[in-house]
Amino acid sequence: MDAFTAGLLQRIKATESDLTMARETGDDFLAEVEQAELDDLHRLAAEHGVKVTAASA
Repeated sequence: MDAFTAGLLQRIKATESDLTMARETGDDFLAEVEQAELDDLHRLAAEHGVKVTAASA
């Protein structure tokens, strides 16, 4: 796995964690921000042929 792919998958994992935390604490604004970031990261992954699995997601 190259550095781009590894970094992208790590960012997805971190963003998913942040999204979960925002939802659990009831921070709706932060949850929206994190969801938008996650959507962008998934789009970027798709554009570059990076497969996001359940384990990395």
